[in-house]
Amino acid sequence: MAKATQSNQDLFTCPVCLDLLKDPVTLNCGHNYCMGCIKDCWDQEDQKGVYSCPQCRQTFTPRPVLNKNSIFAEVVEQFKKTRIEHVVPAPVVCAGAGDVECDICRPTGRKLKAAKSCLDCLLSYCETHYKAHNELHPGRKHKIVDATGQLQERICTQHEKPLEIFCRTDQSCVCFLCMVDEHKGHDTVSASAGRKEKQTHLGETQKKFRQRILEREKELRELKKALETLKSSAQTAVEDSESIFTDMIRSIERRRSEVTELIRGQEKAEVSWAEEHLKQLEQEIAELKRRNAELEQLSHTEDHIHFLKTFQSVSSTPETKSVSSTRVNRSLSFEAVKKSVSSLKGQLEDFCKEEVMKISAAVTTVQAMLPSEPTTREEFLQYSCRFTLDPNTAHRTLHLSEGNRRVEYRGRQSYPDHPERFDYHRQVLCREGVSGRCYWEVEWSGKWVDIAVSYKSISRSGGDSWFGGNDQSWLLRTTSSSSFYHNRKETKLPLVASSRIGVYVDHRAGTLAFYNVSDTMTLLHRVQTTFTHTLYPGFYMYSVPSSVKLL
Repeated sequence: MAKATQSNQDLFTCPVCLDLLKDPVTLNCGHNYCMGCIKDCWDQEDQKGVYSCPQCRQTFTPRPVLNKNSIFAEVVEQFKKTRIEHVVPAPVVCAGAGDVECDICRPTGRKLKAAKSCLDCLLSYCETHYKAHNELHPGRKHKIVDATGQLQERICTQHEKPLEIFCRTDQSCVCFLCMVDEHKGHDTVSASAGRKEKQTHLGETQKKFRQRILEREKELRELKKALETLKSSAQTAVEDSESIFTDMIRSIERRRSEVTELIRGQEKAEVSWAEEHLKQLEQEIAELKRRNAELEQLSHTEDHIHFLKTFQSVSSTPETKSVSSTRVNRSLSFEAVKKSVSSLKGQLEDFCKEEVMKISAAVTTVQAMLPSEPTTREEFLQYSCRFTLDPNTAHRTLHLSEGNRRVEYRGRQSYPDHPERFDYHRQVLCREGVSGRCYWEVEWSGKWVDIAVSYKSISRSGGDSWFGGNDQSWLLRTTSSSSFYHNRKETKLPLVASSRIGVYVDHRAGTLAFYNVSDTMTLLHRVQTTFTHTLYPGFYMYSVPSSVKLL
């Protein structure tokens, strides 16, 4: 009896809220829901304009009008009165941090933990809804795995359909609508066939990876050893430099003391001589004044005999040590010494500047390891990086597709406003940046396409915001007469003969190179500079039709 009651309860249970149906409604597909639960689910699908059954995924357009199933509601009410109250309900497990949520429960806000994921339905289910899923598809073997949060990766971002087909031409997974639209005429197979083909290369790829790991581990050991040597050498150089500069400072201080002593010695000798002669001059002046006073007094005496006897002794000139014949140097100064010291300072500064430049050059030549630049495509591919275009930067006339790895100049797109969007030139940047060694390839078509790298801080508006038109970006122009641009300066290049372009960046070494990619790597242009910020790949579209695809 309890088993029969439990079976009936499952029949009258809403697949969304997992409770007995309230105001039950029946969809055209035959499934029953609480009116409030299905309304909540469809409210979240309003922006898509397509409404689906949470169980069988059948779609309805326009949104169906919901009416209460009165007969079924009465049956549910009768069941409520007759069901056995002591039946223990199945335990409910809520989703915690990091858990995958049940896609059927989630619209109601209950957030129950998912137990399984169906790779055919592309939905995750809690225990109760997983049981309902199996009852809904009796005899059909869906591929079931433990609950995973990566189901969205299996849905086409453009058409919201399952990715079931592998495009050999573009080496990407696509949906059925992609195959009949953008990938029409391409070499396509089922996903399982594509997996089988790739599986045959897995062992060889793993072997290459293991070999590369061994090479990189060897480089790692060598680099660590080189870094230890570099740090030790740098510390020794700093200590030696400090000691040498300290000795130089002491030597200059000694020379300064010698010049000071020399000046003070000359000053002392000259002052001693001058003071002695000052004393003699003062004594002579005093004697002359005394005699002059006596002569003045004698000139007024009326005693002729006294005058004659006194005049002879008073009028004689006192003897001196030729002080009166001394010629005083009116321009006593050490200005010449100051000029000599200033000249020494200038010569020393010029010499130090020249020598410091030599020291700087010697310092910059010290590198832990000199990286060798790749030459073959296989070597370049060892540094391959995967990029995706950033929709927030795309000009409104650019259309992104294939997982944001292809850009096409079409017409105005309905992008939302964003501060990073280019609003003047038809440009787009990638999400990912380059700060080390990196290589990527692009395939272009059309009459005029520009392939660039740029700092993220480049202006998004104004005439100077085009790639190559400022000091923050570098651009290769692929037209009938190719050119390279940086800061508005143009460098004429040979014709770009290939529709596939390889771009290589060594950020630390300041290297940027563009290559024609075919059977061989043909260098188009190389830049040697100093990069101060992270670089981001970018594209500029000029004409219709034109497109670029990241490979």
